[in-house]
Amino acid sequence: MHIPATLVRGGTSKCWLFNQVEVPADRGDLERLLVAAYGATDPVELDGVGGATPTTSKAAVVSASPQPGVDVDYLFAQVGIGTGSVEWTSNCGNCATGVALYAVTKGMVPVTGDRTRVVMHNTNTGAVLEGIVDTPGGVVHHFGRQTVPGTRAGGVAVGLTFRDPAGTTALLLPTGRTAQDLRVGAAEPVRVSMVTAGAPVVLVDAASAGRTGAESLERMSADVSWLRTVRHTAAPLMGLLQPGEEPGDAVPKVGLVGPPVPYTTTLGEPIGAEDYDLSVRMLTMNAPHPAIGLTSAVAVAAAGLLEGSVVSRITGGPTDEWLRLGTPAGVVAVRCTDVRDGLPHRVTVQRAARLLADARIYVPEAGSPQAA
Repeated sequence: MHIPATLVRGGTSKCWLFNQVEVPADRGDLERLLVAAYGATDPVELDGVGGATPTTSKAAVVSASPQPGVDVDYLFAQVGIGTGSVEWTSNCGNCATGVALYAVTKGMVPVTGDRTRVVMHNTNTGAVLEGIVDTPGGVVHHFGRQTVPGTRAGGVAVGLTFRDPAGTTALLLPTGRTAQDLRVGAAEPVRVSMVTAGAPVVLVDAASAGRTGAESLERMSADVSWLRTVRHTAAPLMGLLQPGEEPGDAVPKVGLVGPPVPYTTTLGEPIGAEDYDLSVRMLTMNAPHPAIGLTSAVAVAAAGLLEGSVVSRITGGPTDEWLRLGTPAGVVAVRCTDVRDGLPHRVTVQRAARLLADARIYVPEAGSPQAA
């Protein structure tokens, strides 16, 4: 069998997009199809279209939304690498960037002048996002010059805004505390902030763990096992893991934060301590993130608005609308606006996207030699 699909680059991720009418509506059937299409039982995904890294083994199913004021719904899938499974509980801002461009390019949303707004509903989490796609002259462009940290390649500019990413204060702080000590194994406790904004995230004060928050990707790789333990320890405290359940590796997202220091990006570009406000190093699933996931960036920005959080203690609290995050790939700026009672009602990140290919993916039928 074969299914139509479109490959997009959104920010620093690649994502295959499927129209809902072309794939199974049943979640189990859809998961089996994605595992087969991506070759996801293989750790290098050689016999499929998966990219064999967490940032390139993603998918989304897009459909017209029945909700008033929303243009498209999308179901995000983090396809496992070598696991033969799919994780459905999270969202991906980079893929949402690609969904916005896809919706305009495919005529799901009409062009409205030099910029076209696409309102998207992530059905995994209930999040509502806005993508402002550059359509200069009322034309959809396949190429653009907007760049993002992590790649020198240009793309079509897309301003991505998360609406009400924190909901209420009670939802923002699942433990009711802006910061607390977390005992991880037999080691001394580390200072963390556990927040839910964009995604559930546990942020570790790097200094309390004997780290800087500006570690290289190689050093972060050595810390993956420890950071997974942080994640699994925090999950039940955040209401993400019920008694008897096995911990997962999608949420909460986990990472280190620390003060700005000079460093060199993965593209060899020097960054001065004065060029940004906060060092951030995150995991994506079980690997160091080469930059930062946008949902994680939203959570860091929201934590920065909270007096006493591990973020605000480093930055000295919010001084303006922008928070500049020093990531391995470079500086990512996040803008919080419409802040009321310490809650950001709009959080925006400037991104870029490009449609890479329209394709037919040939998928082994169940029971065929290739599928066995």
